[in-house]
Amino acid sequence: MKYFHHFILGIFLIFFQHSFSQVQVLSQTEQTQHQTKPRIIILATGGTIAGSGESETSAAYKAGEVPIEALLDAVPEIHNQAKIKGEQITNIGSQDMDIKTWLTLSNRINEIFEADEADGVVITHGTDTMEETAYFLSLTVESNKPVVLVGAMRAATAMSQDGNRNLLDAVTVASDRKSEDIGVVVAMNEFIFDARSVEKTNTTNVSAFASRNFGPIGVVFDNKVTYYYQSLRQPPIKFNVRNLETLPKVDIIYGYVGQDPDMIEFSVNNETSGIVYAGVGNGNFSIPVEMALAKAVKSGVTVCRSSRIGRGRVTLENEVDDEGLGFVVADDLNPQKARILLMLALTHTEDKAEIQQMFFNY
Repeated sequence: MKYFHHFILGIFLIFFQHSFSQVQVLSQTEQTQHQTKPRIIILATGGTIAGSGESETSAAYKAGEVPIEALLDAVPEIHNQAKIKGEQITNIGSQDMDIKTWLTLSNRINEIFEADEADGVVITHGTDTMEETAYFLSLTVESNKPVVLVGAMRAATAMSQDGNRNLLDAVTVASDRKSEDIGVVVAMNEFIFDARSVEKTNTTNVSAFASRNFGPIGVVFDNKVTYYYQSLRQPPIKFNVRNLETLPKVDIIYGYVGQDPDMIEFSVNNETSGIVYAGVGNGNFSIPVEMALAKAVKSGVTVCRSSRIGRGRVTLENEVDDEGLGFVVADDLNPQKARILLMLALTHTEDKAEIQQMFFNY
């Protein structure tokens, strides 16, 4: 009987040691998995994704009400994707986005990557000017690590709000190794768009974003990222904005039938450094407008011809004597993005030929 008890005790000890070893192995595996999760910092700026409405079914809401901590608490699954840290940069509707906040964002992202604080950055942002912020960051963020902008078309308090899913998808995109070297992107409604070509194309629908010339570069679905192509129009050299407090003043003037050139004259008299003219068709204008723009060039203003159309390119020396008049063309950039590139270009040079090459290469 004594030997039988010793036998049973031995079996128990072997089983206990084996189980304890399994627990240790599992614990070490869990620790390794935790350590290898991508580190993602979410920089919150407000917008509809942080909006609060009057009721679940009302379309009315106020943007930039919900802090980043509450946004993260609403999507606990996000922590399965990455080690998350949130920072509140500002909390505004993106119609109130300004150059100072752009510079703050760009400098903070560069600081994050230089200090190896994260493997990727997600920016929560209002949709109205998201495309502009994305393009600005694509020209000024110096790292090749993922930077993903995300927002929502319905407030966080809405019954069918889209922000939670979009935020989870954005973190998934930023956590994926395939997102390195892609450039700054926008992740909305399961699509991934490159910063240069993305546009907001609907005022209220959840499927509001598109790349009208080329389409999305990828999709994120069921927590998986798939890229189909990559834009080759990545800036060869990024603009250094570290020591800047603002950017040169550039105005956009919209073209229309029977336009009086007085707005161009006002802009010049208001000491603008550049004018982006959103012309009809292929960036065209009437004779009085052409004369006013040519006069602006002679006074030292850089004039860029863009188009109000929304698709296609503005071509150099096609219907307009660009070289003779001293104009540059925006290629396929829409007016608001042409303004961003021109502002940044003017921090570097006023040479028309060099600026034109930037519009063809960036």
